[in-house]
Amino acid sequence: MLIVKRVVCFAGTTVPRCTALSVSYLSAWHCLLSPKRHSPYSSVDSDRYSSLVKSVMSSRVSSQTPENLQAEDEHVYGPVVKGPVPSSRPAMRVPQTLHPFSHSLETVEAEEPETGPPTRIILNREDSSSVPSVTRILQQTLSAEQIFYLERWKRRMIAELGEDGFKEYSQNLFKQGKLFHSAVEDILASGATCQHRSPSDTSEYPLEVQGYMESISHVLDNVTAVRATESTVHHDALNYRGILDCVARYRGVLCVIDWKTSEKPKPFLSNTYDNPIQVAAYAGALNNDSNYKYQVENGLIVVAYKDGSPGHAHQLSSELMLHYWKTWLIRLEEFTEKSSSHASSAFEQKGLDV
Repeated sequence: MLIVKRVVCFAGTTVPRCTALSVSYLSAWHCLLSPKRHSPYSSVDSDRYSSLVKSVMSSRVSSQTPENLQAEDEHVYGPVVKGPVPSSRPAMRVPQTLHPFSHSLETVEAEEPETGPPTRIILNREDSSSVPSVTRILQQTLSAEQIFYLERWKRRMIAELGEDGFKEYSQNLFKQGKLFHSAVEDILASGATCQHRSPSDTSEYPLEVQGYMESISHVLDNVTAVRATESTVHHDALNYRGILDCVARYRGVLCVIDWKTSEKPKPFLSNTYDNPIQVAAYAGALNNDSNYKYQVENGLIVVAYKDGSPGHAHQLSSELMLHYWKTWLIRLEEFTEKSSSHASSAFEQKGLDV
């Protein structure tokens, strides 16, 4: 605030008077009195640009819309040829022939009692060399996505361990799996359970499988009435074979049981990949094999961990088994188609070589 004093004469007497002026007022007054600054836009042709602005802002020019843009594109590039809209989900393949999973109504009366030692039918590899196994069929019908992830895992392991190291790693996994299955079979064949064993009993097994055995001890406590172990099954009509791990009751339900080892936790059934299809294939073969006088409609996948942490037991109800049985039939059809295609190609090549 700036105070200005001025003199006022009143009735012959001089009286001083104060007037307050703001600084902003003085600044504005100074600007009015100061000479005009030179603007960089003063040289611009204002008439020319004003007409341009008027043309852009004129209501005669229509706004751009998707329809207008499409019309312009069709005028310049020609009409758009639209293809069919892809489906959000690929068409689900179904089996060409839905072979029965079981024959429960036909064999109930003929079912054999749950007594005696477990059945173990040894595979005669000479007689069954022309019959594909469940494992082979599943390996040769992997999806492109499954192959991609499997190959990526293999490349990573080779990069970390080297070619020789990866080969040794694979051999050790195979050896551990074989020892683990033998140890489980010994327990089931003897009729013993972990309830009748102390924790130190695992020391009688090889060091490589002691953790696995501890991991599934709580599962073995609920396994009773063992009817088959490491036994061959063969489906006469569909012509495939397999060696199932076990047939027994788990918590009172008769199941085809598959024992698996894993280095990573698999708490969900989806983590077991094609294992449910494998179990359904074994059960379907057993139900159609005359060597077995009973039917199995349920399954169980047991995952054991080397560090001894509690294993996971994934139960497959009869509904789930039917679902995976249909998936197995599709994979079997794919395998047959590939085999026929390869055989035809080989025959044609042989004809060209003659």
